[in-house]
Amino acid sequence: MRAILRTGFGGPEKLVIREIPEPQTEIGHVVIEVKAFGLNHAELHMRKGEWAEIADVSSIECVGIVKSCPGGEFVAGAKVAALMGGLGRTINGSYAEFTRAPVTNVAAIDSGLSWSDLAAIPETYATAWTCLFRNLEVAPGQTLVIRGATSSFGQAAVNMAVNSGAKVIATSRSQDRFSMLTALGAIRAEVEGPDLSKRIAEAGRIDAVLDLVGNSTILDSLAMLRRGGRACLAGWLGGLEPIPNFNPLLQMASGVYLTFFGSFVFGKPDFPLSDVPLQTIAADVEAGRYRAKPSRVFRFEDIQDAHRVMESNEANGKMVVVL
Repeated sequence: MRAILRTGFGGPEKLVIREIPEPQTEIGHVVIEVKAFGLNHAELHMRKGEWAEIADVSSIECVGIVKSCPGGEFVAGAKVAALMGGLGRTINGSYAEFTRAPVTNVAAIDSGLSWSDLAAIPETYATAWTCLFRNLEVAPGQTLVIRGATSSFGQAAVNMAVNSGAKVIATSRSQDRFSMLTALGAIRAEVEGPDLSKRIAEAGRIDAVLDLVGNSTILDSLAMLRRGGRACLAGWLGGLEPIPNFNPLLQMASGVYLTFFGSFVFGKPDFPLSDVPLQTIAADVEAGRYRAKPSRVFRFEDIQDAHRVMESNEANGKMVVVL
C-alpha cells in the first residue's frame, strides 16, 4: 500500500510517499481502508520529534471502510471513524491507504456526507463534545466562554454549545475573525488576551470556560468563574510553557473547578469512544445544524503543502486529506 512516511524529524519535506506492507489482521483490532483523514497539530509535533512516542506513519484519526475485523465487532464494508488508541504514536497511523486501529477506538458512522465532510468530524467533535458535556457539564441557558474559538476545535465547540442552548462568548486574537464566530452563534466575540477576566462584563458570573489557549491563560479563566463554575483546559494554542509557580492557595478562587481533557484517553475503560454520539453528530452536520465543512481539502499527494498551511496557521478551520 501507499503510505506517507516520516523520513526524519524536521519540516514538511520529511513526509514522503512510499510503498509499505498493509497492516495485518489482528484480534482486538480493525483494519480500515482509509478514505480520508483530518489534519491535527499533533502531527506537526510528531513530524518535528516533539512527542516521546512517534510511529513512522503519522495521523491520529480517519474515516473509511472496514476491510477486516476478526473479533466480529464490525462487519466488513461498514463505514467507520477511528481516532487515537495509539494511532501515529505506538502504532502506524492513517496517513496511508490502510490502517489498523483498536476496536475500542473505532465507531460505526453511517452517513450520507462526503468522505471529506465526514473526515472533519471525529477527533475534533469527539473532543469538543467530551469537554463540553462531560467535563464542563454545560447546560441550556448557561454562559460559556470559549478561548481560542477560531481553531477547528474551537469552532466545533461553539457549534455544539450554541446548539445545546448555551450562551457563548468566543475569543480570537484577531477582530477580523469576530464575524465568523458570531455567524456560528456566539452572542459576541472578545479579543483574546491574558487579562480577559478584567475586561469581560460577566466576570464573576461565568458558568464555564473552555480554554484552548492553555497554560498562559488558564488562571485568568478561573478568575472569571462564578462559585461552582468550571474551567476545562484542553488546548495549548498559546504554547506549552508550564504555569509558573502555580499556587492554588493564592491563585484560585474558592469553590471553582479546574478540569483537564486530553483526547489520548479515548478508548480507555473510563473514556470509551462509544460514549461519544458520533452518529448523532454526523446527522446534525448533515442536517446543517453544525457548520462542520472542512476549510480546505488536500490530495494524499499534497501532504507537504497541507503541513505548510497548517504550520503557518492559515488553515482557518479543519483541514482534511482525501485519498
